[in-house]
Amino acid sequence: MRIVVLTGAGISAESGLTTFRDSGGLWEGHDPMQVATPEAYADDPGLVQRFYDARRAALSQVEPNAAHHALVRLEDALGDDLLVVTQNVDDLHEQAGSRRVHHIHGRLRSAWCTRCDERHDWHGPLADGPACPACGASGLRPDVVWFGEIPYGMDLVEQALDECDLFVSIGTSGVVYPAAAFVHWARGATLELNLEPSAGATDFAESRRGPATRLVPEWVDELLA
Repeated sequence: MRIVVLTGAGISAESGLTTFRDSGGLWEGHDPMQVATPEAYADDPGLVQRFYDARRAALSQVEPNAAHHALVRLEDALGDDLLVVTQNVDDLHEQAGSRRVHHIHGRLRSAWCTRCDERHDWHGPLADGPACPACGASGLRPDVVWFGEIPYGMDLVEQALDECDLFVSIGTSGVVYPAAAFVHWARGATLELNLEPSAGATDFAESRRGPATRLVPEWVDELLA
């Protein structure tokens, strides 16, 4: 069985990371348009860099939860027939042990040099303008996809959805495109595991409600039984 799993902020929230927007429409106290667009970066790069530096530092304070570990068990059983596509920029899937993870919105622990176009694993701050390890220029920015930019590797995702037997959406609101359209692109059966109904909940063949730390292990156990 070929399975594509999409994960969103809900799975990381149960490890203690804040979700993309709180009830007031803010992202960790900031309007997303002030910290998550190319225009915001051009207008105030220091603010944007400090914002992502803080989010990168926060990763060292959290750990993968039961849902992340359950997906590792599923990958151990299915191998290359499982692809985890995540909207999250954290690396909790990888910390848990997942190997086939595709970050469509980039990774916090990666820096992209706008001068030479090289990408580097990065764990420290960027606000102080460190030199690019490849070209030596001071042009590193967070390797994350901002509003108005194109998500990474969509050809790979579209092909996987076209070939999958099952598409599972975990902990995502279903309002951010193109991920919100994945349920329509998937050729196989569809399942949503979410605390609250997503914007596209009625498009799924089956939906289950509850925390990811309970729903995901239960679903994996059922599948592997």
